[in-house]
Amino acid sequence: MKINNNIKLVTAIAFTVGLGAVGGLVTAPEIPLWYAGLNKPSFNPPNWLFGPVWTTLYLLMGISFYLVWKQPVSAERNKALYLFMIQFILNCCWSFIFFGMHETGWALIEMIILWLFILATIFSFATFSKTAAWLLVPYIAWVSFAMLLNGAIWRLN
Repeated sequence: MKINNNIKLVTAIAFTVGLGAVGGLVTAPEIPLWYAGLNKPSFNPPNWLFGPVWTTLYLLMGISFYLVWKQPVSAERNKALYLFMIQFILNCCWSFIFFGMHETGWALIEMIILWLFILATIFSFATFSKTAAWLLVPYIAWVSFAMLLNGAIWRLN
């Protein structure tokens, strides 16, 4: 069955923003308790900034995913979408490792793997849509910053 492109767009955005919110369910209760008690570096942003940034990034990821998903079915397109799914699963897992399990070191290792999969996804998406690839650049930039922050928190605690 062929899915209308408008339905694909809404589905892709709902998928990324919706599943991104699942990580927030693990994160939110830990902010005033566990996270507040951690030693953090001077460049740690205010807590209120994370929600809007991640919501924007999930929206951009959804649009990016859609731009590749709407391309004609091929082995290469499917590979690109699989890379996206792997990095997205890793993204969701980070919240559970860092906030749920309080494992800052393991979260850092996981984030390095996540970063590599985001980079692979960007290059893979670029073969189908330059726009799709560029929409993921703010995401990898934020994850790069988050990796630095995660590393500093791990070192300080």
